[in-house]
Amino acid sequence: MAVLREPYGFVHQDKSPLKEVYGGPSGQVFVECMRVRPADTASRTVIVFSHPIGGGAFLPLVTALAAAGRHVIYCNPRYRGNDTALILEKCVLDLGACIADLKTRFGYEKVLLGGWSGGGSLSLFYQDQAQNPTITQTPAGDAVDLVGAGLQPADGVLLLAAHVSRSVTMTEWLDPSILDESRPFERDVALAIYDPACPHQPPYDDAFVARFRAAQLNRNRRITAWARDQLAALRASGDPDAERCFVVQGTMCDVRWTDPTQDRSDRRPGTCYLGDPRIANDGPVGLARFTTLRSWLSQWSFDESRANGVLNAARITCPVLVVDNTADLACTPSHAARLFAAAASADKTLVRIQGADHYYVERKDLLPQAVGAIGGWMDERGF
Repeated sequence: MAVLREPYGFVHQDKSPLKEVYGGPSGQVFVECMRVRPADTASRTVIVFSHPIGGGAFLPLVTALAAAGRHVIYCNPRYRGNDTALILEKCVLDLGACIADLKTRFGYEKVLLGGWSGGGSLSLFYQDQAQNPTITQTPAGDAVDLVGAGLQPADGVLLLAAHVSRSVTMTEWLDPSILDESRPFERDVALAIYDPACPHQPPYDDAFVARFRAAQLNRNRRITAWARDQLAALRASGDPDAERCFVVQGTMCDVRWTDPTQDRSDRRPGTCYLGDPRIANDGPVGLARFTTLRSWLSQWSFDESRANGVLNAARITCPVLVVDNTADLACTPSHAARLFAAAASADKTLVRIQGADHYYVERKDLLPQAVGAIGGWMDERGF
């Protein structure tokens, strides 16, 4: 089936006094979208994919869904391709503006949120706030009115190779051997699993894993406390809108990558979705490698971020489909299990695509299985 790609964009108002994106006038936000659809098939239902940093309009799954007769819109929030200063609450505003616009622009009646990878927790955060709006400030205390935004709830949520959240995933990938952020390359060898001198080698015992996980959480909380202290100092100096940037080293360190007995799945041991995890741990494209005080609190802080898929899922009631790719090198099976267990929806379904990787690149033959599962779920519910 021929697939059409229709790029478009729109502007919506944003009253925030703080600007974290490059270019454009203050008070306005440009949202870039792409509609991907079959050339000769109409639909009253659209799947809206989004991700905090966007960029997924050409994902194999997006194209395959359109080729199978589904209408898809990929919504790129204002932070497309750059999460250094990203505020997740503002991603929710952009997604909400997209949903309102597409109903007027294209006349869609039903909207499903396509939460792929990091878009899963964004979709759940959005749906939670659309059903139960509560937020009027970011975790840093800056105004962001999700209560007054008029967010329109989606009719269903698709969690497709999704992780539980940026903050929890970051914490589970933090290198716990870094004890002092000002000296990130002086590491505790007892926790440095990529160091051959580490006394703990895979398969790890339960006591070591518990110590490792506790140290990861402690490190996240130390950074959060420092960020809060820095913001307080800036505000006390008389410049409440001032911001500071900083670097976080060691963000791809997980016992899952070195020990295949952890969170067992069909994934290859010794690798992650960024390649060699030992290199990615301090490489230039690691999570939160460069960030800001406010952004850390909104998207990376374990305790402060509100985009927590498990907590958000517990407050939504629409139908939910969870698709678990069992050879995923990023979102291991426990992510899908946690999201499925947490969802409060009476109508929820878990599907496992045996042997599928994160992008359906290594096993392209499994893409039709995923598309069929999604399509069958949609048809059963009249979407």
